Amino acid sequence: MQTAPDASSPPIENRAWRLTLLMIGGLTIVRLAALFLTPLELYPDEAQYWLWSRELAFGYFSKPPMIAWLIWATTQIGDTEAWVRLSAPFLHGATALVIHRIARRLYGGWAGLAAAAIYSLMPGVVLSSGLIATDAPLLFFLSLTVWAYVSLPDASARRRYALAAGMGAALGLAFLSKYAAVYALGSVALHFAISSEARRRWSPALVGLFIVAFALVLAPNLLWNAANQFSTVKHTAANANWNAHQLFNVRELIEFVGSQFGVFGPVPFAVLIGGAIWLGVKRKLQSPDLLLLCFALPPLIVVAGEAFVSRANANWAGAAFVSGSVIVAGWLLRWNARRWLIGGLVLQAAFAAFFVACMVNPKVADAAGLSNGFKRVRGWDQTVEAVIARVREEQALRGPLSAVAMDDRFVYNAAAYYGRDYFGQPGAPPLRMWVHEAYPQNQAETETPLDADYGRRALIVSLEGGYRPEIEQDFKAVSGLQIARVRLDKTRSRRIDLFIAEGFAPLPRDPITGLPPKPKTAAR
Repeated sequence: MQTAPDASSPPIENRAWRLTLLMIGGLTIVRLAALFLTPLELYPDEAQYWLWSRELAFGYFSKPPMIAWLIWATTQIGDTEAWVRLSAPFLHGATALVIHRIARRLYGGWAGLAAAAIYSLMPGVVLSSGLIATDAPLLFFLSLTVWAYVSLPDASARRRYALAAGMGAALGLAFLSKYAAVYALGSVALHFAISSEARRRWSPALVGLFIVAFALVLAPNLLWNAANQFSTVKHTAANANWNAHQLFNVRELIEFVGSQFGVFGPVPFAVLIGGAIWLGVKRKLQSPDLLLLCFALPPLIVVAGEAFVSRANANWAGAAFVSGSVIVAGWLLRWNARRWLIGGLVLQAAFAAFFVACMVNPKVADAAGLSNGFKRVRGWDQTVEAVIARVREEQALRGPLSAVAMDDRFVYNAAAYYGRDYFGQPGAPPLRMWVHEAYPQNQAETETPLDADYGRRALIVSLEGGYRPEIEQDFKAVSGLQIARVRLDKTRSRRIDLFIAEGFAPLPRDPITGLPPKPKTAAR
């Protein structure tokens, strides 16, 4: 492969690498400190991943298994929120180091330093480093995939075989992290189709090794899906929401594109899109540019199309982060636009510092009027304490409960984590999920649905009382309504309705909509 010219001498290359190590090491230490100092609680999805990690498998209802495996590994040391999230800052730090190596190979050592900085300070990465989600392992294994791919042409014959196998294994692990890894397969195919240089890097033997390694790593998850009615695949497809009533939504498209300035950072995203258009029109794309654009643009274009057709979350195009940060660094240095590079990094560093301050002291977010953005990582411990207090009261006064049933997966996941000491004791009622629709919509509804046996005399926990009327009509008798409120900040609180329900006999769900009959009366 013909890489971009690099005038850097080996000592300068090594200096850039040392500076990258110092930068990433410092950022990782700060992020680890924030994890252990923050009073913020687990986001309910994080609690769900923790719950999955208690029973390791090759797949789960809505996600591949990597997230649960990582949490299992880190919580062998401790089980507080920080230990649940521990792998996230390490994975992002490792990804930044791999990105340096990719950029160094394609554009030179200083580009490696700049690319690692752009990636590490991307607002999306800053946020992702403070919680545990599927993006952190996805991006790490995607970075290894791209690194192996760009290293193929210059490697010796024997090492090329190792790189092809390693690339397949890395991509398989990316799939085990998040199915958005599929973009990388399309990227390799796209590069192969439009670049003769890309076609020269492959041989039948290398293709075979890549496919075999990829298939071997991914096979257990495919077998798990086949044994579980392809639940993860179906859930991923359902997220596309193509059955929405309003398709072709220009507003959604504009909002998604606008959100990428916040996710990537204003300067990096502007450079990525503007540079791709300008160099493409002028036909001045160099070989490394074309390769990286084949990896960066497909996620952005596909998800933008998804936003236009239906909807899209801002992080759905996160697979573009790795290659996007490399090409932006390469272009800014090629164009001698160091002021733009430094200005963009300073802006992103300011956001990173602000976010760390909010993690360590949430009152900073409250003072800035951003408390709404943190409401889902507050008050869950107190919410679960209110539930446990009612359980103890009921069992002391009126005898055992057959279950504690929730109507919201967030409350269920929070109860599983923050109530783990209580609900794990002998004599504590089991946690169950009241199923709203005809078919389960999440793993809690799939594995622990409320049924007649568990619904003999259950404590119902209804978040905000939203489904209380529907729940009441699924039982023969209800009593003892208690409305509890947990203060989240000065202006916001979380409400849960607690009541006893006896004789679970659910009404039939509508065969078309899957919903229960509309209640005749409003909740009391």
